[in-house]
Amino acid sequence: MSSFAMLGRVSSIFKPRSYFHFTRCMSNVPENTVYGGPKRQNPNQRVTLTHLRQKYRKGEPITVVTTYDYPSAVHLDTAGIDVCLVGDSAAMVVHGHDTTLPISLDEMLVHCRAVARGASRPLLVGDLPFGSYESSANQAVDTAVRVLKEGGMDAIKLEGGSPSRITAAKAIVEAGIAVMGHVGLTPQAISVLGGFRPQGKNIASAVKVVETAMALQEAGCFSVVLECVPAPVAAAATSALRIPTIGIGAGPFCSGQVLVYHDLLGMMQHPHHAKVTPKFCKQYARVGEVINKALLEYKEEVTNGSFPGPAHSPYNIGADDMNGFLNELQKLGLDKAASSAAAAAEKIRKAPDGGSQANN
Repeated sequence: MSSFAMLGRVSSIFKPRSYFHFTRCMSNVPENTVYGGPKRQNPNQRVTLTHLRQKYRKGEPITVVTTYDYPSAVHLDTAGIDVCLVGDSAAMVVHGHDTTLPISLDEMLVHCRAVARGASRPLLVGDLPFGSYESSANQAVDTAVRVLKEGGMDAIKLEGGSPSRITAAKAIVEAGIAVMGHVGLTPQAISVLGGFRPQGKNIASAVKVVETAMALQEAGCFSVVLECVPAPVAAAATSALRIPTIGIGAGPFCSGQVLVYHDLLGMMQHPHHAKVTPKFCKQYARVGEVINKALLEYKEEVTNGSFPGPAHSPYNIGADDMNGFLNELQKLGLDKAASSAAAAAEKIRKAPDGGSQANN
């Protein structure tokens, strides 16, 4: 029977209303959703823009951490951080540059993919690096598409509020990609800013921060980062907007806060890291000191021969196989190698916990 004939037969059997009821009952998709989502949020599901809007409306602060790799992303996931930002600050923190300018889109995509594999819960936002979106709106959209498709991100962030950046943000939003804006100190613009200098410290600059944030909101941004501006200026921008503000060195009056993973953990012990760690960052731990201590202990134990001991030499060869191995070495004329193997086996056996290792 042809498909059309079968369809006609089904139509004659079922009334339209009962037919749609029948097909709906066959589906496991909830009636109040389209395809598979969106569904009601729970703590174990991916944070979405809807979730952030709900927190914003309730006045609940939004937590954001900037990170660049799989292990740190797992930590953020475990801690329940709302947003994971893969920042172009990786150029400074991970790659050792003095500015964010050198990092390429391809390098950013590597960081994005690593973070996406480690963080299953936070909303993932990837920075558009310098040189990847300034030429035209089309370039900006193409780059944003790659960050989502190849980087596994949920949204992108771009810096600045010039007319071309506003146009780019609007074009990306219209392409169906969520955009986070960024005003105040915009590190990609240090050439015109004269270095990493705080913004909003005079009337004109303060008004520009607020107006730029509002322009990004009108372009469709779901949130705006306010970096290195006086707290009253950030409070004014937060009050003027209908979207969340995320502060970094902008005081306590924003809708949320962001810090770099390495900064807040106190991992920056090297002189370069000390140079690029901002003064507004609070260190919640001194992980760098712990790392340095562990590395020095490792170096000492390798040097004095105490590592690895029997406890960390877990792979053993049975007595019969050992004897056969020694015989084979001797047949090959490797008497010295056979002696070394025999001496090693005897040393392991006589070690304090070597007996149990041998039995394993």
